[in-house]
Amino acid sequence: MLNSKDLYPTRTEHRLETIPRLDPVIHTDGDRRWEGPLSEADVEAFERDGYLFFEGFFSPEEVASFREELRRLEATPELRDWEGMIREPESDEVRSVFQIHKPSVSAHFRGLARDPRLLDRVRQLLASDVYIHQSRINYKPGFRGKGFNWHSDFETWHAEDGMPRMRAVSCSIILTDNHAFNGPLMLIPGSHKDFVPCVGATPEDHYKSSLKAQEFGVPDEDALRRLAGERGIDAATGPAGSLLIFECNVLHASNANMSPDPRSNVFFVYNSVRNTPQAPFAARRPRPAFLAEREDFTPLRR
Repeated sequence: MLNSKDLYPTRTEHRLETIPRLDPVIHTDGDRRWEGPLSEADVEAFERDGYLFFEGFFSPEEVASFREELRRLEATPELRDWEGMIREPESDEVRSVFQIHKPSVSAHFRGLARDPRLLDRVRQLLASDVYIHQSRINYKPGFRGKGFNWHSDFETWHAEDGMPRMRAVSCSIILTDNHAFNGPLMLIPGSHKDFVPCVGATPEDHYKSSLKAQEFGVPDEDALRRLAGERGIDAATGPAGSLLIFECNVLHASNANMSPDPRSNVFFVYNSVRNTPQAPFAARRPRPAFLAEREDFTPLRR
């Protein structure tokens, strides 16, 4: 599929200035917002900051079942040599497992991706039916879990997957307590209102290295220094069972886990069915299906 006009150029030879966001944060269907469980205060906070955090959103019993499934996936022999199971760069420990919403990987997490408590909130923000663009578990084991560099998810999805507009959100479910010492997700509030183009052409099969340590698609330090200086940095810390909903363009990162405690989170990326991928905007070919859905855009139902 040919691309529409590129509103967010990136991966260029020379540095480009920051581009003010051209898409709404809270979307509408025509001139109407969709109703849902988020309060007006929640919606205002999401528009301002680019994320919402709900402490203790899932029950301890639910969290226990999620953890059991996490352990099962980690130990499944059929997944060990699969390209969608990513290992830590300096050890054999699991870093990420992708496509967990597919029944062939996890029937349990397939059901969780369709949980109305998640679906109703993301549909309200996007004013649209949605499908799963990507899903994964990030394990980040104690002592050996490496960090994730600063980035906007949308910059990668736009450049390498061909996602045309900013009409996607991620739900991160905390499976183990996230605290200051085990590498919690850090976010720059309000950074979703600016698109920061990145310098450097996308290497061939970039995903093979970027899933272990990302070097391309990383904002320059001057832009990060300015945005963090203006808006600060927040850390999504809280007990297991908490829920973080964050906008696709908010800048985020995480440090290495230097503590004994693992930091495991589930991620579901919900994209509007009106925002399906085209040809990549800054890569020779799309990433594999386990990283970006390109065929099945069937709206998710409860």
